Amino acid sequence: MDLTKNIKSLLSFLVRVGFSGVLLWYVFSKIDMESTIEVLKSADLTYIFLAACIFVIINCIILCRWFIFIKALDLSIPFKSVIQHYFYGLFGNLFLPTAIGGDLIKVIGLCKDSSQKPKIVASVLIDRLSGFAAIAIVAVIAFIFGHKMITDNTLITPIVLIAVGVLVIASVLFNEKIYTFGCRMFNYFPRLKNGLMTMHYDIALLKGAHKYKEGIKGIILACVSQIIFAFTYYFTAKALHQDVPLAPFLIFVPILCVVAAVPSIGGLGVREVGAAYLFAKIGIESGVAVSLSLINFLFMVMVGLVGGFIYVYSLSVGRIQRYSSDAVGVGSSET
Repeated sequence: MDLTKNIKSLLSFLVRVGFSGVLLWYVFSKIDMESTIEVLKSADLTYIFLAACIFVIINCIILCRWFIFIKALDLSIPFKSVIQHYFYGLFGNLFLPTAIGGDLIKVIGLCKDSSQKPKIVASVLIDRLSGFAAIAIVAVIAFIFGHKMITDNTLITPIVLIAVGVLVIASVLFNEKIYTFGCRMFNYFPRLKNGLMTMHYDIALLKGAHKYKEGIKGIILACVSQIIFAFTYYFTAKALHQDVPLAPFLIFVPILCVVAAVPSIGGLGVREVGAAYLFAKIGIESGVAVSLSLINFLFMVMVGLVGGFIYVYSLSVGRIQRYSSDAVGVGSSET
């Protein structure tokens, strides 16, 4: 059973690696590598460093956003554990099928030693939903005020789909009748159904007095982080000598965030194809557009590796502690 599961996991990983590889091969076959390399060689490292610092700040804001929902749901989780699992999630995002794979790591890790499992799931789910809501809000407002710079109305479709998707998900989660109806499919799994209903009760608490304010704070922080994320692409573009206004980045970056959720290795390949397509609308060459995306992916890798380091360090400390306790136990038995 375990062997079959491991084989399936390996095949899934290889498929995702292959998918990302094919997309990268395709996009690189369409760009002028010589001119792209010349642009990269002359890149302004000051802007690159600034963009990297902004990316770190974004993750601090997202972590604060999650803490807001944890507090609103009256979750009893150690501060250290929340930070650890947040970074574990960032590390997982580099390898798991979609951009939300890291959320599974946070949920599974925090649920191991907690009796508040539905609330943990609810906190992660609402946090993710606030991020999607921010994507829709920022993209719609930016498109309303900046669409004249793009002169391409085909972008209306993905932006509307994102907004509709957020509204549908929110309607299901916060509407008791719709949610209860959807849970009927789990009638043959009473424990799972009970857990889902309990989670819905926790989510519904945010609609109560004073709690909704926490939800608004979370969405505001999500919008701030989404706007700042656009600045990472903007300053990276500046580093590559692209004189482009900020408004298009506020439209394109939210779309790229959604595109990155397509099963791949950390969105690699999918995001680059999307960047080449979108940034071409404002006159940025495909090679430069792909470079913008890859540099920002490098930021994600750097922050994600911090999570990997914390994970390895935690395992090492845990083994040392177990070894020490075992040694003490042996010594006591000998005496």
